[in-house]
Amino acid sequence: MARENENTPQEPNAPDYLAWHVTQKGEKSFWNKVGAAWKHKDGRGYSLQLETCPINGRIVLRLPLEDAPTETSTEAGRS
Repeated sequence: MARENENTPQEPNAPDYLAWHVTQKGEKSFWNKVGAAWKHKDGRGYSLQLETCPINGRIVLRLPLEDAPTETSTEAGRS
């Protein structure tokens, strides 16, 4: 017996966060989108999918509804 939802296409889940690689060049920070994160069904963690794996700088998770940063001062987005 087949499950009911096997043949029904599922809508892709929008990510809970976008992953940004942030590097510092002098007084400026440069933000490049590198992936996304989705909350686990049990609410106790996240799955992070990276399209690329940076070796320097830092990775920042931000809500996707916020304006996507392209270039900011060193003060913005720091954790």
